[in-house]
Amino acid sequence: MMKKIPAHYAKLKERHGSLLEAVETLGKAAKAAGPIDAMTAELIQLAAAVAIRSEGSVHSHTRRALSHGATPEQLRHAAILLTSVVGFPAVAAALTWIDDVIEDA
Repeated sequence: MMKKIPAHYAKLKERHGSLLEAVETLGKAAKAAGPIDAMTAELIQLAAAVAIRSEGSVHSHTRRALSHGATPEQLRHAAILLTSVVGFPAVAAALTWIDDVIEDA
């Protein structure tokens, strides 16, 4: 499912390789620290990305969740569940970012 690394991320990795390696290692360690399955972990991280209004992170966790079997409906629902927490404008923006990835898949 993961087609290619986004250009911006590849550039960051080229410029700051050891930092990105540490961030990736931390992410793997966090996921390995408990019983939550990979798809659920990505949906949780997607929700966090929506909450902080990070388009790049929404794209990334959408791609990752899809690669672990999440459906477009589950991805959209993960965002919609945040409406009362982060507000409709943030959720509406996130839905367009999720659809960017779904439509590209």
